[in-house]
Amino acid sequence: MGNSSCSGQENVDVNKTTSESSLVSTQSTKHSNSIESLLMKYYQDIDTIKNNIIVFKNGKSMRFDDNIQKNGIELLDNPDVEDQFRFDYNLSKNASSNTDAGRIRNETFFKFIYGASAAEVQKNLGTILWCPSLVNQRIQVTKKCGVADSLQKVSFALDKHPEWKKYLTSVGGTFNWRKISGTSRLSAHSFGMTIDINIAHSNYWQWDCSCIDERKSLQYKNSIPLELVEIFERYGFIWGGKWLHYDTMHFEFRPEIIDYIRNK
Repeated sequence: MGNSSCSGQENVDVNKTTSESSLVSTQSTKHSNSIESLLMKYYQDIDTIKNNIIVFKNGKSMRFDDNIQKNGIELLDNPDVEDQFRFDYNLSKNASSNTDAGRIRNETFFKFIYGASAAEVQKNLGTILWCPSLVNQRIQVTKKCGVADSLQKVSFALDKHPEWKKYLTSVGGTFNWRKISGTSRLSAHSFGMTIDINIAHSNYWQWDCSCIDERKSLQYKNSIPLELVEIFERYGFIWGGKWLHYDTMHFEFRPEIIDYIRNK
């Protein structure tokens, strides 16, 4: 569920000074794995990432790394693209986490990929049949970046597990252009690349603490089977249950995050 619109990042000047280029060269080496993951997983939209500039095939551009050190709240409110890889997403079977790996999102980046408004995102929505045998519910997600195809594969795999039916019925939501409760950040649901499974069997940190203060100490809660989570991860979806600010109903298409961890 997340955002942050970074001023000055759209259509930046790709011409660099000598000193800046030297710094960027060092950064490119340091961040080569994350850059490779972005290029591989968003190849249909990203043209190049060179000299600290991401150039998109639609002609837009933005900085990869703003070289600003940030605390936890600043990472959520005003991250650059490099910050999205700041914490390692946990691919183990240990659910709880002391970081928000994957919850950090640069809003400008995802607007360039999926659309900058509800209308733009809606143009690329497609319908899939969610768990045809167990649930048989039609849901809409974006077709961009293979999201719909990947979620359909998740659906077919989950459909073989009737023991998980209670978690899969009554999908909590997919596309919904909105802000996260208590913040000015756009929810990832705005881009049509997420799904919330049944909220009746889920936990969300704001509900459990009856608060919106992201600095508050939390007691982790979860009832979602980790074997179910692994199926989503297999097809490029990260799980909100592996965030410090947990959201166990939430699965989000972030193939670059998973690729980065597997190849780190």
